[in-house]
Amino acid sequence: MKNKAFDNTSSRMLLNKSCPLSGKDAPKIDYKNINLLKKYTTEKGKILPSRVTQVSTKKQKELSQAVKRARFLALLPYVSN
Repeated sequence: MKNKAFDNTSSRMLLNKSCPLSGKDAPKIDYKNINLLKKYTTEKGKILPSRVTQVSTKKQKELSQAVKRARFLALLPYVSN
């Protein structure tokens, strides 16, 4: 008999996860698109991880690069109070 604490297969649900930034009508990731970048940052200015936002690895790298560029150009704050 397996220990329930270590058996992750029975409690895990298989869901089709699709990236919201990939696909046909997906918005383009750009450092000038502040409204899109704000959706993927917290109130304090941190970039949300892909496990929370369901963004693919490739798009997450593009997203973090765009946020960092927007911060450098003072379009987004590094930290907010």
